[in-house]
This record gives sequence, structure tokens and C-alpha cells, in this order.
Amino acid sequence: MHMADALLAPAVAATMYVASGATAGVSAHKLKKEDEDSKRLPVMAVTAALVFAGQMINYTIPGTGSSGHMCGGMLLSALLGPQAGFLSMIVILAIQCLFFGDGGLLALGANVWNMAFYGCFVGYYLIWKPIMRSNWFGKMEAKAAQRAKIIVASVIGCIVTLQLGAFSVVVETSLSGITELPFGAFCALMQPIHLAIGLIEGLVTAAVLTFVFESRPELLKEVNLSAESVSGKRSVKTVVVVLAIAVCLVGGILSLFASSNPDGLEWALFGNSDAGYSQNMGLDEEDYGVSSNAADKAGQIQESTAFLPDYAFADNDSAAGTTVSGIVGSAMVAAVALGVCVLGGFFKKKQKQ
Repeated sequence: MHMADALLAPAVAATMYVASGATAGVSAHKLKKEDEDSKRLPVMAVTAALVFAGQMINYTIPGTGSSGHMCGGMLLSALLGPQAGFLSMIVILAIQCLFFGDGGLLALGANVWNMAFYGCFVGYYLIWKPIMRSNWFGKMEAKAAQRAKIIVASVIGCIVTLQLGAFSVVVETSLSGITELPFGAFCALMQPIHLAIGLIEGLVTAAVLTFVFESRPELLKEVNLSAESVSGKRSVKTVVVVLAIAVCLVGGILSLFASSNPDGLEWALFGNSDAGYSQNMGLDEEDYGVSSNAADKAGQIQESTAFLPDYAFADNDSAAGTTVSGIVGSAMVAAVALGVCVLGGFFKKKQKQ
């Protein structure tokens, strides 16, 4: 769902930068007041890296000629809370944009809003928190009930928030005055394909969160378990190590097997007629959308900063470029996420009472 600069008029792009920037400022302020435990720092770093690696894997949507990849907002907010999750998503999307050429620099504010705001805030406050606090599936403290609620909240949350993100893309392009994209027709393509993408992301998110729940349930937000039901859990260090191994496997190896089909947004815009599927909106991939000086300058900046464009070596098509991109990008995300938290003072050592 990473938008290119050509899909946005500068005024719309600037508005989305303001909206995302204001949300980031409020999130940072709230985090600093909450004074989170520094023991959660490794968890934040490794889960942010896992989302970066996960976004590299496009999975095929059968029968469509399209593919999808996870956004990760629901996963991060369930583990870190909405504010820390949102800031982590900004780190991920900014690194993807600047160093891998994934998503336009002018469109970064819109991409943050579409891919992070809904998953982290709408998903957390309207879906995750109410479901986890409910008495669905039995007693609130029962382990089986908590596990079931995690699965249901993950699936519903990912479906709903991806629908909102996809709809925002349609609204933003319409406000940008791209006449080749009729609102109704674009909606009719974007919403169903992201319904399927959201369902798969929900299942993946549920699997990761269930693993964390079985290992260290207190790492999940809004989980309420009695003391006797949390015996036999793994250490936090073990959970972090397992997730770190998953990052290396996903970013370094599984990314090599990602689907070559266009993602949901590209599929809606350009179709996949080369593979025998519909051309959908039928736009020309070489010449479409809005031209502006701001987009040109943003593109020049990206060309100078992207040392692994499209997650590959700039001078050849070696598969090693994808592996290097997955490992290097994940490490960068983890390091920057840690740096932001340490410099911001969001996570501090708790004094023993």
C-alpha cells in the first residue's frame, strides 16, 4: 500500500505530513509521560525489525493476479501500545522510503497515516482493547479465553484497519485530482483486494501474538491472567532471541520467495495483464498521476539516499541483494527504533519500590 509521489498533489501530501507529524508529536509526549519500563526496549526493537522484514514478503492472492504484504500496525500496538507502535511504524516507513526507495518521499506522510495510524490507534482503541477486556469466550482471566480473544482481535483488527487504509488511498488520490482514477471504480478494486490481504495479515499477526502470549503474556497489552495461569513461560530474553531469529529467516531467506505479482495498490492501478489477468484501471506505469516540482525534488533526494533500491543491488539483479536488504534493513530499523526511544527518554529504568 506504499503510495508513490505521482499519486498525490503537493497540497494533499503536505496535509498528510501535518496530520502524521502531529500524531507523532502527541504520541511522543504521551510516551514520555508514561515512562515505560526500559526492559521493553529489546522487544520494541525486534518487533519493529520483524515488521520491516515481514513487509518484504508479498504473498499471492489466489485468482487475482495480485499480492499483499503485512502492514504491522496491529502487531506493534498489541505489543508496544499505540503510541510506541506508531513511532516504530514511522521508523520502518522512513527507512524503507529513504534507503530502499519503497514509497515516495513526498507521499511519506500519507503512507504513515494509511499504514500506521489506523492499525495503531483505531485498531488498538476500537478493536484490540475492547475485545481483550471483554468476557468473550468465558472468564476474562482464563488462558483459553485470552488466546481466543487474541486471534479474533488480530483478524478483525487487521481486516478493518486495512480497509480504512485502502479507502484513505482512494480519498487522497481523488482529492489530488487524478482524473484517470474514478472514485467509485477505484474503491471497487481497492476494498475487496485489501479485504483478502487483511485476512491473511490477521492470521499472521494472531500467530505471532499467540507465540508471545504462550511465552510471556505480560508483554501483550490488555492481557489479564491470574498468577497461577502463567507458569512455565519462557524468559523475555528467549522471546527476543526467537523473534530475532525469525527476523533473519524472514528478511534474509523467505523474502527470496516473495510473490512477483503487483501488490493491492499497484494491481488496482495497473492490473496484471501480462499474467493473463485484468488491466483494472489500466494506467501507464511509466506515465501516470500528478507531476510537480515537489515530487521531482523528492525523487532526486530518494535517488541519492537509496543504496539498495527496490531491495536489490543497484548494479545487478543478484538474489543476494534481497537477502542483504532484509538483514541490513531490519538491523537499521532495530537500531533507529532503539535510538529514538533512548534519546526521547520514553523508556526508563524503573526504581525498585
